[in-house]
Amino acid sequence: MGMELTQDPGSRGLTDERIIQIPGLHSRWVRLSDGSKAHYVTSGETGPAIILLHGGIVGSSGTAGWRFMAPFLGANGFRVFCPDQPAFGWSDTRPEYHPVNGIKSYVDFITRFADALCLDKFHLSGNSMGCQHTFHYVISNPDRILSFIGIATGGLADLTEGMTPTPRTAGKFTPNPAYEGIPFDGTEASMRDLMAGIIYKADAVWPELVTMRTEAALRQADSTAARNARNRELATDPSYQQWLKVKTRLPEINLPGIYLYGMNDVLSPVENAFNQEDRLPNIQVFYPDECGHQGQTDQPEMFNQVFLEFFRDGKVSWKTAEWAGVSRRRAINPDRVEAPAGGLPAPDPGRYASYDALRAARAKVSA
Repeated sequence: MGMELTQDPGSRGLTDERIIQIPGLHSRWVRLSDGSKAHYVTSGETGPAIILLHGGIVGSSGTAGWRFMAPFLGANGFRVFCPDQPAFGWSDTRPEYHPVNGIKSYVDFITRFADALCLDKFHLSGNSMGCQHTFHYVISNPDRILSFIGIATGGLADLTEGMTPTPRTAGKFTPNPAYEGIPFDGTEASMRDLMAGIIYKADAVWPELVTMRTEAALRQADSTAARNARNRELATDPSYQQWLKVKTRLPEINLPGIYLYGMNDVLSPVENAFNQEDRLPNIQVFYPDECGHQGQTDQPEMFNQVFLEFFRDGKVSWKTAEWAGVSRRRAINPDRVEAPAGGLPAPDPGRYASYDALRAARAKVSA
């Protein structure tokens, strides 16, 4: 049995493992086949398995990324597993387990983690860095995936090769185009500043979340440095760069998949997701409003419902799809979104010309 995340009254809202108290989540450990110790939080005892992968800003962890979603899905018929990926949270900090093979390290980690928990087939999702890992895992191991959901990644650069990226200062929909983000210097103040770039709703940045993430970032400093140094080398490694390409492989995947990207993303403006959508004809995209880079934290009720319906039914209901800003830049995929009475609406790409145009289009539908 796992240890429920029950608050230690003297720890600023953290458990004795320095994890936020989240009712319905349990803290657990497992030994992987390579000898490393893996930490994860879990919810739910029966039903299909879901693995959720957190993002890559320092201090991230399974708890930090999925504190609002995992208990909901666990209470609604799924077994949910949120691992601390290598160099994050409570992952093994011994040098031999530093993630020094780029994204390959993480694809291998997911396999070892799923094997250790006897998860032969599972649903998979990830946010930001975790979204990159999700897409690469789906490409490499399609036989193990039931369905997948991506949330907001600015990676996958070769997918949009030849397209002009939109810089942060030119985003039409970002609430803070001037955001720069100060480097993490070991203080809670710098961690809070980093989180302003990924979380749109300031009230979701709890003081104990900042503390937990700061401590995790400091704990993983050596792992992070080793990973970053190796990534710089891999940037000029032709063999690795060849493996890293997804432009021709990801659009050919025929597994059920959807992708959510917040309209108000500060780290990478939503216009960059438009470019990604143009190269992903097989994946249904959603653009939720009042939502930043870590959408499952900004709009937990919305994201929870989307995930529940898609992983349970293989489709998102029309009511939920409208709520989540189903893309109208191209024809809506009837295999991923349930059609309303009268059929799915025609494409309306003009609504994305500006925020005023988007709101006007939505108001017209609601009238």
